[in-house]
Order: sequence, then C-alpha cells, then structure tokens
Amino acid sequence: MTRKITGKVTWVGKVDWELKRFHGDEFSTHRGSTYNAYLIRDRKTVLIDTVWKPYEQEFVDSLKKVMDLREIDYIVINHGEIDHSGALVALMKEIPDTPIYCTANAVKSLKGHYHKDWNFVEVKTGDTLDIGESKLIFVEARMLHWPDSMFTYMTGENILFSNDAFGQHYATEELFNDRVDTDELYYEAMKYYANILTPFSRFVRNKIHELLDMKLPVDIICTSHGVIWRDNPLQIVNKYLEWANDYQENQITVIYDTMWNGTRKMAEAIAEGIKDADNGIVVKQFNAAKHDKNDIITQVFKSKAILVGSPTINRGIAFSIAGLLEMMKGLGFTNKKGAAFGAYGWSGESTKIITSKLNEAGFSVVNDGIRAMWYPDDRALNECREFGRRFVKEL
Repeated sequence: MTRKITGKVTWVGKVDWELKRFHGDEFSTHRGSTYNAYLIRDRKTVLIDTVWKPYEQEFVDSLKKVMDLREIDYIVINHGEIDHSGALVALMKEIPDTPIYCTANAVKSLKGHYHKDWNFVEVKTGDTLDIGESKLIFVEARMLHWPDSMFTYMTGENILFSNDAFGQHYATEELFNDRVDTDELYYEAMKYYANILTPFSRFVRNKIHELLDMKLPVDIICTSHGVIWRDNPLQIVNKYLEWANDYQENQITVIYDTMWNGTRKMAEAIAEGIKDADNGIVVKQFNAAKHDKNDIITQVFKSKAILVGSPTINRGIAFSIAGLLEMMKGLGFTNKKGAAFGAYGWSGESTKIITSKLNEAGFSVVNDGIRAMWYPDDRALNECREFGRRFVKEL
C-alpha cells in the first residue's frame, strides 16, 4: 500500500497491526505500530528510511510495483535501528551502488548491524542535497534517541522527516493526525516519550530550540512510527517541550506488589488518605505484577509523586517492583517525590530497600516509609490512611 502525502511525497511504509512487543520485550504496543518510509519524486528520486526487517521483502516487492528500483537516486537513513533500516539488505541487493546518506554514527551502526560496506555518504547538520525544485537539509539529532539519529527537512514542501521524534506506536490506516482519535494518539505519544525519550529530555529541549532557531517553516511532520502530523504539526513539538521540562501533573501513583494482600490493603488505605487530604489530586493504583510495566511508567511520568510498596521476600522485594525501580533509574525522571510502604512477617527490609532504590532513581524521598507486620488490622490501616494524608502535606 502507498499513500500520497503531497504531490512529491508518498508514504511507502508498513502498518503492523499484530505487533504487541517492541525493543525485544521492553515496550508494549497494545495498538500495534507503523514503520513509515517515504518516497520523494523530484528531479531526483529519494527514499527516506525503510521498514522493520521481518517485512523487508514485502517492502521491496511493494516498491517494485510502483517503480523501477533503479530510479532511486539516493537513500536517506535517518537512524540505523533495525525497525527503520531493516529492509536495506534486500533493497541493496537490487541497487547495490545507490548512495546512502546518513550521519557518521549511522555508518557505524549500519555496518555493525549488517556488516556491509555500502556507498555511504556521511552528512552533518546544515549539509544539503539538491534534488531538483526542493533541497534536503540534514540536521543531526544525537540521542533522540540514538547517537546516530538525524532529521531531514525538505524545502518547498516544508516537511520535517523526524524519525523517532514525535512518533507513537500506533497502527492506523488513516495515516494523518486529524483522522485518528486524539485521546488515543496523545496517550501513545506520551507513552512513547515517557518510556523511550525521557532520559534524553535535555537533548530534546536543545534540539527543538535549534530547529526553531533555523526558522524553517514546518507544514508536515513525517514520523517513523504512527501518524503523520499535518493538522497544526507544531502542536506535538510544543508538547515535547512541555514533556521535556520536568513534566508532572497533579497526580500521585501508588504502585505495589503483594503476596497475601497485606500490601494491597496498605496501598488502598494510603490512597484513601491521599484523597482525604486533597480530593483534587488524581490517585491511581497499580499492581505491578498484573499491570503492564510501560503503562505504569507512563503514569509515573505524569505524576508529581509516587508511593511504592512491596512485602519483604527473602530479605528483598518483589521481582516486579525491583524491575520497575530499575526502569525508573534508567529513565532518570526529574522533579518527582516518593516514599515506600510494605507488609512483612519477620525481617521487614522492603521499605528500606525501596527507599534506597527511589533515591538511586533520582526521586526526592519524602519520608522513611511505613511498614505493617503480618496482615494489617484496622489500626494499621488507619495508620496507613494517616500516612497518606501526611504524605500530601509533605509534598
């Protein structure tokens, strides 16, 4: 399937409705995804990016239906990760000498993935490629989200090919942002940012300001995943600036795992106390063993504070909680507070361990947490409610 974007630009990607996991098993894709590739036909013909490797032959065969592959004058690879470059091996068997324009870091990553010495042309910010009536302007976008990433801007059409930036894992045949459910779109865009781009927020801010300073008119943003932004495309750019700036909403998220429901009862009582103290705060609760980890991380991203609970297990904490805390450490959330809670039988180390892990993850720890021995009785649950009320006042 191909779709016209403008008179010169055609979408030639792949919609993957079946995708449920991405980056191995690290990212959940409940709504599937798309692998967006673009064909530019000016006096020169340019292919921008390809698709994920499992669809490489399908991609090449689809291109052959609309053109002679030898018509492709240039290939632009904005990022070497396999979901973007995966069809290169099959494509280059057909047109082996075609120049591939990419950053110096992308040459390294492409050679590392495919072990091929293709006709690479290294580009850096400000370099241009004349393709006829239009020019392509290359802008390095290091750490958005790999060192090899770049944007490509097309003059005349005023299109920014942004690769991973501004994208979402969101399968749709509608293609454009004004044709899909806005709530679904923005949830998936935030989930993508929270789980992938959060560690690079400083780079996001700097790169967006650099782009704005270039004063390039942007009528369309062509991402590598999800929808193309054609209706007020800068809305997602402005949202990225907001998300990159120590983002938080008036929300507290309570995350726990539980063995015999003692820690769950504590979580519910703490949440009641929070709402008693401030009914305007949004409170969300998640059992980390039963809810999707990336959806939980998205709620952490939205929150101004979190409470993390686990029973003590073998002088440690629950596997699901340990994994989430390790994810939070890697993502490097900023401007967020937290505290720990948990039930225990005899040794009771879990709250200290969680408190230490929250500190390591960059959270401002509000207090030493709260513990309940065995199964919490009414008195213990009242103490949890009071803990929730105090937690709000201490924020």
